[in-house]
Amino acid sequence: MERLVASRWHRIPAEEAALLLSADVQRGLDQFELQARRERFGPNALTERKGTPAWIRFLQQFNQALVYILIGAGIITLALHEYVDAGVILGVVLINAIVGFIQESKALSAIHALSRSLSSEATVIRSGRKQRIAATDLVPGDVVLLQSGDRVPADLRLAQARDLQIDESALTGESVPVFKDPAALPADTPLADRRNMVYSSTLVTYGAGTGLVTATGDYTEIGRISELVSSAESLDTPLTLRIRQFSHVLLVVILIMAGMAFAVGVWQGHPVRDNFMAAVALAVGAIPEGLPAAMTIILAIGVSRMARRRAIIRRLPAVETLGSTTVICSDKTGTLTQNAMTVQRVWAGGRDWEVSGLGYAPEGDIRPAGEHGDDAGSHAALEECLRCGGLCNDATLVEKDGRWKIEGDPTDGALIVSAAKGGMTAEALAKAFPRLDAIAFESQHQYMATLHETGQGRPRLTLVKGSMEAVLSRCDGMRAADGSRVALDAAAVTARAEALAADGLRVLAFASKEMPADCVRIGHDDVRGGLTLLGLQAMVDPPRAEAARAVANCKSAGIEVKMITGDHAVTAASIARQLGIGVAAREQTASPKALTSRDIDALSDEELMTAAAEVSVFARVTPENKIRLVKALQSRGHIAAMTGDGVNDAPALRQANIGIAMGLSGTEVAREAADMVLTDDNFATIEAAVEEGRGVFDNLLKFIAWTLPTNGGEGLVILLAVLLGTHLPVLPIHILWINMTTAVCLGMMLAFEPKERGLMDRPPRRPDAPILGPFLVRRIVLVSLLLCAAAFGLFELEMSLNASEVQAQTVAAGVFVFGELFYLLNSRSLTRSVWSVGLFSNPYIWLGITVMTLLQIVFTRAPFMNTAFQTAPISLVMWAHIVIAGFAISLVVGTEKWISQRMKLDDIA
Repeated sequence: MERLVASRWHRIPAEEAALLLSADVQRGLDQFELQARRERFGPNALTERKGTPAWIRFLQQFNQALVYILIGAGIITLALHEYVDAGVILGVVLINAIVGFIQESKALSAIHALSRSLSSEATVIRSGRKQRIAATDLVPGDVVLLQSGDRVPADLRLAQARDLQIDESALTGESVPVFKDPAALPADTPLADRRNMVYSSTLVTYGAGTGLVTATGDYTEIGRISELVSSAESLDTPLTLRIRQFSHVLLVVILIMAGMAFAVGVWQGHPVRDNFMAAVALAVGAIPEGLPAAMTIILAIGVSRMARRRAIIRRLPAVETLGSTTVICSDKTGTLTQNAMTVQRVWAGGRDWEVSGLGYAPEGDIRPAGEHGDDAGSHAALEECLRCGGLCNDATLVEKDGRWKIEGDPTDGALIVSAAKGGMTAEALAKAFPRLDAIAFESQHQYMATLHETGQGRPRLTLVKGSMEAVLSRCDGMRAADGSRVALDAAAVTARAEALAADGLRVLAFASKEMPADCVRIGHDDVRGGLTLLGLQAMVDPPRAEAARAVANCKSAGIEVKMITGDHAVTAASIARQLGIGVAAREQTASPKALTSRDIDALSDEELMTAAAEVSVFARVTPENKIRLVKALQSRGHIAAMTGDGVNDAPALRQANIGIAMGLSGTEVAREAADMVLTDDNFATIEAAVEEGRGVFDNLLKFIAWTLPTNGGEGLVILLAVLLGTHLPVLPIHILWINMTTAVCLGMMLAFEPKERGLMDRPPRRPDAPILGPFLVRRIVLVSLLLCAAAFGLFELEMSLNASEVQAQTVAAGVFVFGELFYLLNSRSLTRSVWSVGLFSNPYIWLGITVMTLLQIVFTRAPFMNTAFQTAPISLVMWAHIVIAGFAISLVVGTEKWISQRMKLDDIA
């Protein structure tokens, strides 16, 4: 199927576009031509991409070194007739595989969501007749009629437009509806500024229009985005990469140690069966059976904690990825800002006025800039300017569920709210000045006008609002502060408007004109001249106060914040400056540099890598720009988080290490492509989630640093027994008991450990850092040696004191349990002492210790446990030996912590 060149339609007149499409705007296509085009272009639907068969994707979940270790552990325990333990281990493997399989299907879900976003029906002209058809039947050249409320069914080149406004936020990121105009545009006009084009899946918010279908299905802009989503790489998280590396190393170590134990036994002349059982015991001891379950539980608890902070995680590893994030690429509208246009400045009567309050809530006041206490109502020019904005308006302010919302254009909504802050409600204005007629806003005129009655027998009043250029050119006077009419100072008005625009504010001008008392209709000729300028109102979607704090916190945590938005460069740079993005603390008066889509397209990949590192604001970006920016940051070693809410954001959300979608304003496509969804669309929630992610990784690291010494100690005990040619101090069945019960009763309690102080004062972990740094390796080796020495030493001691071999082995098993129990208290912080953490700040620790102690008593005293696990009751003296050994291990570790802190050797990264 040949692709029509999408980039050419906006730069040619509508008549020429019709010729190229062999279409007639008045009659549409005939039936013979329709059939030929259906066969050539196919249905107007997105093609579902064929991927790897489901059964292969499921089997791929088992292709991991850690899974090999677990399967081996399951087979070994099965061979030892420990069917329950084998079932638990193999069950964990199966559950992990199912979860991974489900999560890898998210790309397919995103494509389905894109397909569902196409309109189901469209109004067309065919063979001279207007008819309603299924949107899937559209072909290039079809003539489509649009009206308010329609979802655009395909990419169209407009031939006619009347007051047509399109909400393109899902596609371009533009925060307000776009006025459309069929006139041809320059060839290099970016997609977000192509006023003569409308695109599939966008929404008609006002007016009507007629367009020629230029692209359908996969060849639309949304189809191109679908292709980008399906082709974007799904990256491993830092946690999965580190666990994979760690698992490979662990697998090699286990095989070497087991092989050594078997070879030494054979060399010493021991029976082959005994050598094999020793190797099995060593392998079982060295395998951390509880690690996958602990990872899942710790991450799941992190998901629960994040949900309480309004961040919903869609796949578990994303929890830890947040904690490793080095750069956050954030959208502007609704995430960093209020997503509510707000008038912040008014210029009337030659004076500047500040408007307080944020959003659509009619709460706040208006006072002279830099002054306090003046009564805004006593200034006639200000009152007339606000009144004009409230009357020359088609929006409605409503309160729903305790929240103020606007029904209609956000700009009109901002003007209603500013009038209300000046003491003029929409209801009171409409009653005092009933509307008689109106001239709707049209993009070619850039203004709206309304006619109002002012009282019986009095002159009627025409009010005008619009762009500063359009309104000013129609004025020959202006209102002074006291309400009198004075000569127009166009230069002063222009200078003030330019100064407001330079601050990233959208400026509208307001004017009035008296009309005869019998006037009932107005036209464009009536407002061509003779207007009196009432003033200017400047508005913006204001930044969230909490977002500024969150940006500052991210900076202190070593995380860069970059704004990537579809909005205009000046507005984006102004908001970025207010939030502290891209500027140093001492440079808050200067806006940061912003690159636009054109700038990005002109850069090579190498140049973009440099620009992505140096620049913090990117405006008017396209989906391709976003993916290139994310890849450029990743190529420099960054762990990139990307926020988004629109269809256009989906490819970049999938490409990023962690995609973050908006729950309130986001599209279904964005949510399906993301790893995390914000239920409040607030950047501050991302910062909170990053903190939770760091806490989750901290707890996971604590569990690993706690559990591996047990495996290491058990393996060393078996190896030492083989080398010395003595009885095994612990049996394989003892090791299974120790590993499974302590992991559940003790290790899992670390998942509930509160976040440590100063988490957000640390720099992010290096993406290339191993899961265990030198400091933790040293700690693990130390505790492994201590456990080995204590268990082997007490085994030999009890044997020398005439205890039975079974009793001595029961004592050795108890050493591992109580050694882990005491070491658990020291594992609550990898660097700080037990006392500084707070002995009772995690009550689950003490619950686990109590349960584990009771289980160990049952393990040694209950006859059925003695039979099943080959144990024997032990004396109080033996119990005292076990407890003293565990306490001694904890004491040594505490001393090592203190020395490491003093010598600054406790860098866990």
